[in-house]
Amino acid sequence: MYFYDVYTLLGTIKMAEHNELGWKGEDAAVNYLKSKGHRIVKRNWKCHGYEVDIISEEGEYIVFVEVKTRTSTEWGGNPEDSIGKHRMRRMIQAAGIYLKMNCIDKPARFDIVAVVWNKQQFELEHIEDAFCPFCKHIAA
Repeated sequence: MYFYDVYTLLGTIKMAEHNELGWKGEDAAVNYLKSKGHRIVKRNWKCHGYEVDIISEEGEYIVFVEVKTRTSTEWGGNPEDSIGKHRMRRMIQAAGIYLKMNCIDKPARFDIVAVVWNKQQFELEHIEDAFCPFCKHIAA
């Protein structure tokens, strides 16, 4: 029992560190997007089990952004590689709900901001229209 409690505590600490890294990565992504002219509309928007990390406006587009943060690309590859078809489908469905709920008649775009913490600073890669080939093959 004692070992379980210690293990649970250590797991909670690791999860807290992981969450904190994710939040800091999202903060870095928001600052980057703002510097590129995006107007941030929502962060961590949730509805009916759907979630979008960042919703912004840039020019004529409403942009739905997935942020993936890692401490290294050594073991898990690039952060953006962890976004599979299921996650893309969920984001597209979430976007449809958001657009309908808010009566928005703008073209939507799906971007990814991949963030890597190199122990000194964040390195970001912004992939615009990241879901474009995927969107053509599914029903939203």
